Amino acid sequence: MARAHGAPAMALSPSPSLWVALALLLALPGGGHPRGVPVGHISVENGGPWGEWGEPEFCPKGSYATGFQLKVEDPQGSGDDTGLNAIRLLCDGAGTVTSSQGVWGRWSRAQFCPTGQLTAFRLRTEEQQGRGDDTAANALDFRCSQGHLLQGAGSPWGSWGAWSPACAPGGICGLQTRVEYPQGRGDDTALNDVRFFCCQ
Repeated sequence: MARAHGAPAMALSPSPSLWVALALLLALPGGGHPRGVPVGHISVENGGPWGEWGEPEFCPKGSYATGFQLKVEDPQGSGDDTGLNAIRLLCDGAGTVTSSQGVWGRWSRAQFCPTGQLTAFRLRTEEQQGRGDDTAANALDFRCSQGHLLQGAGSPWGSWGAWSPACAPGGICGLQTRVEYPQGRGDDTALNDVRFFCCQ
């Protein structure tokens, strides 16, 4: 299927203005993490190139992400596949957070760390297909602070990239996703990339 994207956008890195926005967000009463501005973020090198970065979202005060769910579209046969559409963090008994998300698919069952919190991740991504059907990000795995591996049930295309660095000490406390919105008659990819914020 021919693409309607045009040239792929360059992957974005956090700018000073992003950190200013995060500082303002976390300073609001009742919002963000009690330990102040996140100490950093973790990312991987194999994210997809399409779409825009959504707003950063954070677990409520005093909590880390201890589990997750993935929103995944089932294979469409001869139709337009999108694979991974959204990521939901489950915040230590204190609600859930998502950033921007695609419109297709359904949520997987929740998975939790037996102990501790989420600290690192890897992403399965399909390379650009030229005139074929692009899907970008398709699946996500997490590691927990006590070493447990949580495997996300995603779509089958693409290959696993390297693991991210770990949030240590502490753990993942927020996320920001890069999503391509519906392309009409063009080739949809939905979620392309993600970065996770670390608090300690």
